[in-house]
Amino acid sequence: MRLSIPASAFVAAIVGFGGTLVLIIAASDAVGATQAQTASAVTALCLAMAVESLYLSWRTKMPVISAWSTPGAALIGASSGFTVEEAVAAFIITALMLIVTGLFRPLTRLIAKIPASVASGMLAGIVVTFAINAVKTIPSDPWLILPLIAAFFVFRLLNPALSVLAVLVGGGLAAFLTGRVGGLPAPELSTLTLIAPDFSLSSAVSLALPLYLVTMASQNLSGLAVLRAAGYHPEPGPLITVTGLVSLLTAPFGALTSNLAAISAAICTGPDVHPDPAERWKTGPFYALFYLIFAIFGASLVAIFAVLPQSLILLVAGLGLMGPLANALAIALKDESERMAATTAFAVTASGLTLLGIGSAFWGLLAGLAVLALDSLKKRQ
Repeated sequence: MRLSIPASAFVAAIVGFGGTLVLIIAASDAVGATQAQTASAVTALCLAMAVESLYLSWRTKMPVISAWSTPGAALIGASSGFTVEEAVAAFIITALMLIVTGLFRPLTRLIAKIPASVASGMLAGIVVTFAINAVKTIPSDPWLILPLIAAFFVFRLLNPALSVLAVLVGGGLAAFLTGRVGGLPAPELSTLTLIAPDFSLSSAVSLALPLYLVTMASQNLSGLAVLRAAGYHPEPGPLITVTGLVSLLTAPFGALTSNLAAISAAICTGPDVHPDPAERWKTGPFYALFYLIFAIFGASLVAIFAVLPQSLILLVAGLGLMGPLANALAIALKDESERMAATTAFAVTASGLTLLGIGSAFWGLLAGLAVLALDSLKKRQ
């Protein structure tokens, strides 16, 4: 076996975990989770990655890699007025919808028919808040933040996939060496904490439905596209069903929805992994092993993040979403005939509008689809 197989799996795991962990912490903070509940969520998510990637790769003999929903974490992190119990209920509902989608093929096709421009406009509206908050950290600690921003844009010229991780590690070391961190917490093993769900119509519409849509449109469909681009053609239904089932099992521990990976999968599916496509599935078990290690030490990692300066956390979260924001905006504005609908979805979502107890992501999607429908009627006249 080539060394490139475990090496690629390690890079994919590091990029997926280290580059977006701050978003999981931000999402937990937004719903008022305790540090123990946040650690539980991280541990459960890592276990989900391990189980899904191991089983799906072995079962299909393809490099099927899973990840947590980055836009989903941004969605939860940008929300307000919800409790961790309501968030868990939303995760359960989302998981059930994913299972149903995987079992009934027409639903997958229906989600695929949502215009990419409108879905991307909604996604851009969700993540732009984090990018703006990253810029807003500059006045609070310019001597720490400005060099890190410069390092990010320089490093991404060399290695875009690791640029956010470099800022996180470099910023953490700088904060520690300059006395911005009081002291590192003692190492501890992870534990899982059960959280009783609190079902409500508001969380179902404001959290569960948008989470389902961004997970399907921005993650699962993209993950399938990456596999197809690499020459693999898995049946979508079973893959989505498995990620939905695992998400259902991990949701009571505070875990966000898991799904097919796109960026991490791209690292594990190319010819650099192995010249023979039939051998690349072996990245799955190694990827699972690394996530199992992350699960064991998830509590310590969350504790370390808890003592880092808040400005650094906000900065890393914002920089980590710059790429997805740029990609979402490019897709949203690509088709001139759909630009107004996509812009409407972006503006309404980014506004943070809450109406009838329902959050802005839902209204943004609805507004974008409404404008698109009106434009379609005009064309038919």
